[in-house]
Amino acid sequence: MCGIVGYTGYRNAKNVIIDCLKRLEYRGYDSAGIAINNKNLSIFKEIGEIKNLEDSLPKIKGNAGLGHTRWATHGGVSKKNAHPHVDCNKKIAVVHNGIVENFKVLKEELKKKGHKFSSETDTEVIVHLIEEEYKGNIEEAALLALKKIKGSYALTIICKDEPNKIIGIRKESPLVIGVGDNENFIASDIPAFLKYTNRVIYLDDNEMCVATPNSIKIFDENGNEVMKEERIVEWNIEDAEKSGFPHFMLKEIYEQPVSISQAMRGRISEMEPWITLGIENFEDIDSITMVACGTSFYAAMVGKYIIEEITGIPVFVEFASE
Repeated sequence: MCGIVGYTGYRNAKNVIIDCLKRLEYRGYDSAGIAINNKNLSIFKEIGEIKNLEDSLPKIKGNAGLGHTRWATHGGVSKKNAHPHVDCNKKIAVVHNGIVENFKVLKEELKKKGHKFSSETDTEVIVHLIEEEYKGNIEEAALLALKKIKGSYALTIICKDEPNKIIGIRKESPLVIGVGDNENFIASDIPAFLKYTNRVIYLDDNEMCVATPNSIKIFDENGNEVMKEERIVEWNIEDAEKSGFPHFMLKEIYEQPVSISQAMRGRISEMEPWITLGIENFEDIDSITMVACGTSFYAAMVGKYIIEEITGIPVFVEFASE
């Protein structure tokens, strides 16, 4: 899963966002990026570790911005495919966790309207849709744009013309708000900002958060304001990584439905009658090797017989320790 961070407040946004992204490294990623709103949108992206991004950043001021760690689904691992993505006029920046199932159709429609794309991702469609709808209010534009999208998403958005404002919207992908003093956070998981605040608001599906340093407002998909309860997280940072469970094993057991759903994203689509495995020349594969340990080894042994029966391709299962 991708890691998402949004910040608005009195601190240097660059430093806060990098720190928060590091606390989401456990989610796995292949590239990272950051956008800072400082009268213009300053965008920086790097392949590999967050440290690579951190080392590449110049001294830059700005009190609002967003960051992202990407695990590639649509489009390969490259700077151009890393988030954040921006619109044609570089006024709007978006980071995204999820899948836009109808992005190919939307992309062609946007191209006909003159929009220029610079990546292979489905996410870039979102920022251009928002650009198409933008008339001076970023949250209204976002809600209108998302009505055209089929799929799942957790989004964080900033706009050059609306400084110190960050937007968060979710559907079938987690997003949580961190409530601070003269600062507020949006993130894909609580550990990102727990160092700064333990006051949280959980977004539900189809809800949007509009945050400035001193205010948080929640709206439903029709733009109606929703009252949400603020909660206190009693975990320390170590507990937060276990999501409040007493140990990691129990956490992983309860995470299985979400993990399966995340694994299917980008592979199974309601729009297409096939499964995308991301493997070119699949017919040229002459054997499969599974590497596992513990109970995963037993699962792999079961999988071996299923795969061999369906495909006729020999499968080998090896202990990871060997």
